[in-house]
Amino acid sequence: MKHLDVATAPGHLIRRAQQIAVAIFAEHLAEADITPVQFAILNALRDTPEIDQVSLAKRVAFDPATSGSVIGRLEAKGWLSRQPHATDRRRKLLVITPQGVQALANMQAAVAQVQAQILSPLSPDEQKLFVDLLGRLVAGHEAQ
Repeated sequence: MKHLDVATAPGHLIRRAQQIAVAIFAEHLAEADITPVQFAILNALRDTPEIDQVSLAKRVAFDPATSGSVIGRLEAKGWLSRQPHATDRRRKLLVITPQGVQALANMQAAVAQVQAQILSPLSPDEQKLFVDLLGRLVAGHEAQ
């Protein structure tokens, strides 16, 4: 039986790519004191105001149980608030604050640099193909 070459295994390469992407994000956004998951949550809240925690976690593909601590950190920074649902007082809706909107706006240039640096080893055509294939891979597995 042939042994798996970890260096060419898709799972290993995806994990390494994720580690590299997170390191580049941390480098460019150190002053902002934000993680990629926190950034994704703020973006989702900007695009979908008044969403509950479970729906938000699904939208950003993050574990709902773990998202509570991430949301707590964003709330402590004043970037989001929890508001009671109009008809169901047990449900809390998450809303991005004006400070959160401003924080996101301040980060946009750095995040664009992060995306460019992540893809920089590839030619423009390869970048487009890579993002397309990666999107199809994720969509295909999410559909299962």
